[in-house]
Amino acid sequence: MSEMEPDARDLLRRTLMTVSVGSLWLLVNSTLGLMFGWFFFDHAPTLGNYLFYAWFLASLAGLIWYFTRLWKKKFNVD
Repeated sequence: MSEMEPDARDLLRRTLMTVSVGSLWLLVNSTLGLMFGWFFFDHAPTLGNYLFYAWFLASLAGLIWYFTRLWKKKFNVD
């Protein structure tokens, strides 16, 4: 099938998942925050600002949890 060793394949898969999930997280948060205007305050924070920052912190915690769970696993060395 493939000439790649299992540990190299596992490292490549983890690296690609980290980059792709991190990029998707950045894309979603920049769309919500910058394009919809929820990142900046006009004069006082609105409900949209509070919801955005709550989402941002909760999704950041989830992203960090996912990355630590992904990278704590031992490599598959057969």
